[in-house]
Amino acid sequence: MGGGDCNCMTARRAARQISNFYDSQLAPSGLRATQFAILVLVNRLEEVSVNMVAESLALDRTTAGKNLRPLAAAGLVKIAPSKSDGRLRAIRLTKAGSAALKVALPLWRAAQKNFETANGVDKVAGLRDSLRSLKFADN
Repeated sequence: MGGGDCNCMTARRAARQISNFYDSQLAPSGLRATQFAILVLVNRLEEVSVNMVAESLALDRTTAGKNLRPLAAAGLVKIAPSKSDGRLRAIRLTKAGSAALKVALPLWRAAQKNFETANGVDKVAGLRDSLRSLKFADN
């Protein structure tokens, strides 16, 4: 087996490189790409559960929780009982989280533009479409 021919390793390498690129572009905001994605999700839905974060970002629940802890510690999100069901924990964006998102959003937009300029708008759109449409034998 040649290392360059392994679908898994090729995808993992590309994912790491893309994540590193977005992390570097978002660095002035103090957020990493995954943290940014969580804040965008919480902002859009107003109140989410850890399970919803995990499902929306294709993470396992433990990883979602680990990614939420530093955001909560920094005061960017608040984890408290749900307004609709006090037995459930809900994640909400704080004012500081909203401010951090406002700083990060133009950086993310610039990262998107830079990535598309470097790789071609059509090629990047095709890549997203291809990745979304992948099928797996076990699923």
